[in-house]
Amino acid sequence: MLTSGVAAATHYRNVDVDGVNIFYREAGPADAPVVLLLHGFPTSSHMFRNLIPALADRYHVIAPDYPGFGQSAAPDHEEFSYTFAHYADLMDALMSQLGVTRYALYLMDYGAPVGYRLALKHPERVSALIIQNGNAYEEGLKTFWDPIKAYWADNSDAKRQALSFLVKPETTKFQYVDGVSDVSRIDPDNWVHDQALLDRPGNKDIQLDLFLDYGTNVPLYPKFQAFFRERQPPALIIWGKNDTIFPADGAYPYKRDLPNVEFHLFDTGHFALEDKADEMIPLMRDFLDRSLAAK
Repeated sequence: MLTSGVAAATHYRNVDVDGVNIFYREAGPADAPVVLLLHGFPTSSHMFRNLIPALADRYHVIAPDYPGFGQSAAPDHEEFSYTFAHYADLMDALMSQLGVTRYALYLMDYGAPVGYRLALKHPERVSALIIQNGNAYEEGLKTFWDPIKAYWADNSDAKRQALSFLVKPETTKFQYVDGVSDVSRIDPDNWVHDQALLDRPGNKDIQLDLFLDYGTNVPLYPKFQAFFRERQPPALIIWGKNDTIFPADGAYPYKRDLPNVEFHLFDTGHFALEDKADEMIPLMRDFLDRSLAAK
C-alpha cells in the first residue's frame, strides 16, 4: 500500500502481441487485483490518464491502446484486420502475455464490445464490470447511428465516405463538449490529442473499417446479455446521461439482466470522466473494494 497522498507511478510499456506492437499504461502493485481499462473512440488509454493513479494505490491497473489508436501500431488497413473480434483476440493475448487470468473490466464506448467479446471467451475471468457509456442493447442505438446503420446495410464507397464527418475536428470536439454543462472543466488538449492521431496518414480508413465492423457487435448483444444473466458479475454503471452517441436509453436495459447493478447517471456527456471524475472515482473505489475483497 502506498503512503497516503503519494500517487503510484504509471509505466508506459510496449509489447509485441501476435506481431503487432501494443502500447499500454500500467500502474499499481503487481500482486493486486487487476482492473483492465478499455477505451473508446476516438481516444486511447489517454482517456484514463487521471483515473489510473486514482486506482493504482490498491489495484493493478492496465490500460492498452488498440491498434490504430494512441501509441499502438497502426498497420495499413489493407494488410491488417481492423475488427472488434481481432481487438478482443489481441487483448486476450496481451493478458496472457502479462500473466493476468482475472480482471475487472472498465468498458467505455468501443471498449464495451471489445470487453464483452473477451468475457464471452473467458467468462470465469471477469471479476466485475464498470460500464461507462458502453452499449450492449439495441435500445442504445438511436438517431446518431442511422448513417452508420446505412453503411452496414450498404458498404458502398458512397456510404463509406458519407461517414467521413466522424473523423473531422468538429466531431472530435463535439464528443467531449456535447451534453456538458460546464465546458470549462474539459481540457481542450483532449480533442487536439485525439485529432492529431486521427489525422495520421491511413487512419481515416482504419476508422471507416471499424465503423463498418461495429455492425458485427449487434448480433452478439443477446450473447452479451446471456453472459450478464448467467454469470451475474458485480456491476457498476456510471453513465453520462446527456450522451448523444450512447444515450441513457442504452443504460437502463442493463437492469433487466443485472438486477443488482449499481446504477448512476451523471449530468454530462460522452466522456464523463473528463468533468465528473471527482464524483465517479469514489463510487468506483467503493464498488471495487466491496466487489473484489473476497475475490
